[in-house]
Amino acid sequence: MLLGTVLVLLLLGGAPASAHAALRSTDPDDGSVVKRAPRHLTLTFTESVGLLDDSFRVFGPDQRRVHTGEARHADGQSDTARVGLPGKLARGTYTVAWRVVSADSHPVSGAFTFSVGKRSATSAQVDTGPDEDPLTGGLHDAARYLAYLAAALLVGTVAFVLLCRPADTSPLRRPLSAAWWTLLGSTLVLLVLRAPYETAAGPAAAFDPSALERTVTSRPGLALLARLAVLLLTAAFLLRLSRHRDRREPVLRAVGATLAVALALTWAAAEHASAGIQVPLAMTSSVLHLVATGVWLGGLVALLLTLRRASVDALTDIVPRFSRIAFASVTVLAVTGLYQSWRGLGSLSALTGTSYGRLLLAKLVAVTALLLAAGYSRRWTARLAAPATAVARTAVPERVAQPVGAGAPGEPGASGAPDEAGEPEAPEKQQGPSEPAPEPGDADIRRRGLRRSVLVEVAVAAVVLLITTLLTTTLPGRAQAEAAQRSPAGALPPTTLVSVPFDTGGSSGTLSGRGTVQVTLDPARVGENGVQAVVYGADKGLIVVPEVRITFSLPSRKVGPIDAGLTDVGGYWSTNAVNLPLAGTWTMKTTVRVSEVDQVTVEKQVRIVP
Repeated sequence: MLLGTVLVLLLLGGAPASAHAALRSTDPDDGSVVKRAPRHLTLTFTESVGLLDDSFRVFGPDQRRVHTGEARHADGQSDTARVGLPGKLARGTYTVAWRVVSADSHPVSGAFTFSVGKRSATSAQVDTGPDEDPLTGGLHDAARYLAYLAAALLVGTVAFVLLCRPADTSPLRRPLSAAWWTLLGSTLVLLVLRAPYETAAGPAAAFDPSALERTVTSRPGLALLARLAVLLLTAAFLLRLSRHRDRREPVLRAVGATLAVALALTWAAAEHASAGIQVPLAMTSSVLHLVATGVWLGGLVALLLTLRRASVDALTDIVPRFSRIAFASVTVLAVTGLYQSWRGLGSLSALTGTSYGRLLLAKLVAVTALLLAAGYSRRWTARLAAPATAVARTAVPERVAQPVGAGAPGEPGASGAPDEAGEPEAPEKQQGPSEPAPEPGDADIRRRGLRRSVLVEVAVAAVVLLITTLLTTTLPGRAQAEAAQRSPAGALPPTTLVSVPFDTGGSSGTLSGRGTVQVTLDPARVGENGVQAVVYGADKGLIVVPEVRITFSLPSRKVGPIDAGLTDVGGYWSTNAVNLPLAGTWTMKTTVRVSEVDQVTVEKQVRIVP
């Protein structure tokens, strides 16, 4: 029952979670039209961000790149990014592609547009660049997974040696060495690939000295350097541990725990827990979660290797100890996982509505299988400990019931005194059920059964760690919901598109008296709005007409009519300065004149929001 409760708590946990940086606002606003060219661009994010050499790429109306200054933080605020623009910008629409590194070490990118004076008649799709180079991303993800795997094995094996105290640690020497070297190698790979991973470049960019210099001065780079330093101290500790016979010494355990916490901090300080809400509590939870994961999952591997060579008598002490340690670890994982899931998801709907939530559900399946295997292993653990209990019972001398008045041993009438034939009497055995003596082969069967179940646990644990790695690179549900509150990067703000069919009842030359006016009202909010009108003929082709006039009125408030003042800008009619001061349902009157005598006015209702 307790394991079931822990499972319910654990299903929402797993990886440290908080929030990637989400774009909160831009100056100029996305999709806005400004009368004068801005002197700089400013982006504000939901958390602090790191800037790259190429954080901004600005493309003009002719789709050529505009020269910009160096990207900096605006007014020293770490959650902003600002770049200077040239003194003179041509009229038209500009596209800004941006890429920064969020405080949790993950790069984020996007694009937005703004216009100077007027919007361009046409705008080409601007390639903002790939999110990452496939080879760089693959190598980086593989190194992250190996780092998690090696850290869990390293922490878990050392904890197993110190807490379970196996007499023979020779089966654990190679795994310890392999875990240390794997963690060292994966950390070096992550350090080298950090620069190309941030800039979405290929692995060859890692050999750029300036890129490596930027890496070692960034927070993720400093965390990786700190991990290397902790690994060197860990190597010295492992040498000390291999030569020390008394593993109960408190100093050894204290040093081992300190190194495990320091190692976990190198993840917590540079990933999800270091950004977002409640950072101190989140980092504490993250460290405890990572250490508990290592103690449990890494300890399973150590137990599996110990089961192959340890004697049955030794296992009857080791296995119950690890069972208690594993249960304590699962309890820590449940508490920290529940908190981190709330912090990362933000709502229950995000559990099924976001990629992060769906990964958590996948982890639920894996953790369920892991705990079922753990429960099966506990049954084998109880069976393995049973022989020792049975032997302990048979070792206790059985007291024989004496008749009333019986003398002391050696006296007539005493139990065990010689009978008439001179032979000692056999003592009467106490009646009742007794534990049958275990067969020698039963212990081996129990050990093999436990080894198989632990092997299943180890295999499932590897899957759990793989999903954990994916979770650390996935946008949490809370951040996704916050980003969804604003327009998607690279898109224009919400607009209202109104189709106005007209029929003048006649024709003028080659122009038919029937057609459609497509009117775009942008952003359809209180204040200044842009209006564009494109006229289509009966054959759905663009046509040129002498005049298009649009007015707005709000009958419920007796406002209007307000003339939009459209001008012919070559192929369509446009204005960027229609001030609609109140929210409500406005009446839009569109007048189309196709000749000196043929014209028609059509009314449509449009909604203006606050």
